[in-house]
Amino acid sequence: MDHAPFLDAAYAQARKSYDEGGLPIGSVLVASSGTVLGEGHNQRVQKGSPILHGEMDCLQNAGRRASYRDTVLYTSLSPCMMCSGTIVQFGIPHVVIGDVENFTGNVPFLESQGVVVEVIPHTPSMDLMRRFIAEKPALWNEDIAEE
Repeated sequence: MDHAPFLDAAYAQARKSYDEGGLPIGSVLVASSGTVLGEGHNQRVQKGSPILHGEMDCLQNAGRRASYRDTVLYTSLSPCMMCSGTIVQFGIPHVVIGDVENFTGNVPFLESQGVVVEVIPHTPSMDLMRRFIAEKPALWNEDIAEE
């Protein structure tokens, strides 16, 4: 499967959140057939929710599924522990990440749980997150900044 269009779609979701005043993190859940099952973006600011990270919003929008065995989750930024735990809990077998430079996330944890993780640097995602961190460091530190 060509990952580029789905990383671009995750970036489009991240850009949507940024344009709404939120954290620029987006995610797309895709079936192994290439069908997009759901998209989402971080909405902590927009909805005042502590748990609506990009991956969580995406999964919410994808709706209930009996199984996630045939899916790939694309995310513009490496998943935090909450999102990583959800990936493991739901049995999502494959995650493709566009940015581990601005936040390293939990790749070793995901891999230790049998998740196949691919890091494919996505320059627009990395640049947008870098810009956001410079513009709104307090908001970044409130959410998922590494201590």
